[in-house]
Amino acid sequence: QVQLVESGGGLVQAGGSLRLSCAASGRTFSNYVMGWFRQAPGKEREFVATIGWRYGITRYADSVKGRFTISKDNSKSTMYLQMNSLKPEDTAVYYCAARQLTKSEYDYWGQGTQVTVSS
Repeated sequence: QVQLVESGGGLVQAGGSLRLSCAASGRTFSNYVMGWFRQAPGKEREFVATIGWRYGITRYADSVKGRFTISKDNSKSTMYLQMNSLKPEDTAVYYCAARQLTKSEYDYWGQGTQVTVSS
């Protein structure tokens, strides 16, 4: 059974940093793309960043480019999201997700972790 478990959320002041982790288990993810998404209150869930598990190719939303860094540790089956220069508009529940390389839909989702940025 595949599990994605996020951690690392919390409350931080604007300009601060947080690092989110997503521990993956239950299968091998070599042919998967892992991603971070977020959903703010009253808003649609939006894409933040993705990373290919095998080659580490990354992609970012324009709103986080230059401030957030997605990475992975294959030996720990864990993905990270380093978030710097945080803004109040980054406040949201952050979710990690996984999809097969050949698919566009995400098959697996974590439970989410809250990030709150105060001004």
